[in-house]
Amino acid sequence: MVIQSNMTSKAISEVWEETLEVFQKYNIPITEKRLQVLANDKILQVLLTELNKIVGSSNATCIEGG
Repeated sequence: MVIQSNMTSKAISEVWEETLEVFQKYNIPITEKRLQVLANDKILQVLLTELNKIVGSSNATCIEGG
């Protein structure tokens, strides 16, 4: 699964505990709000890249719909 902007920081950190340090680095609170609401556009892409890197996920490792 690729971490996407429509996911919440709470859900992500519950599945991948190692993402907590990335959220702390970018001052993103652990909440039920979606990442696209919590981070501005400039930081969002960097945040998503870093989160997916730390969990070892990318579009190349995932297939559409699952």
